[in-house]
Amino acid sequence: MRRMAIASVFMVVMLVGCSGARPVLYPNAHMQSVGKEVAGQDIKACKQLAESAGADERSGSAAGRVATGTAVGAGVGAASGAVGGAISGAVGRGSMIGAASGAVWGLLTGLFSAAVGPSQPNHAYTNFVNRCLQEKGYEVTGWQ
Repeated sequence: MRRMAIASVFMVVMLVGCSGARPVLYPNAHMQSVGKEVAGQDIKACKQLAESAGADERSGSAAGRVATGTAVGAGVGAASGAVGGAISGAVGRGSMIGAASGAVWGLLTGLFSAAVGPSQPNHAYTNFVNRCLQEKGYEVTGWQ
């Protein structure tokens, strides 16, 4: 049973980790004339240019995201534990249990998001890549 859970988590991490956000190009005249293969190469070149200029695809540090997730989880857990404790008559104990479980949940989700990265790149990076592609003749409609 435990092996099945570990394998499931591993599969989710691999699927999410392999799927990075990419610009979606409108099929304008330039896009149609160069084709998908050349457009893919241009996207890759613009991404590399953005990184060499100092634009980082990830937003914020991994440690900062983990710390924030842990703190938010502890706060939410403490609040919900206090409400549960008030109903059962043990506000202090419910608050402590809620804070501890919320902190663990926040830590684990923070570690997971730090490992796979944010689902969307940061704005400086996307703006850089968008402008690079626009100067090449493409129209970026968004990122997926």
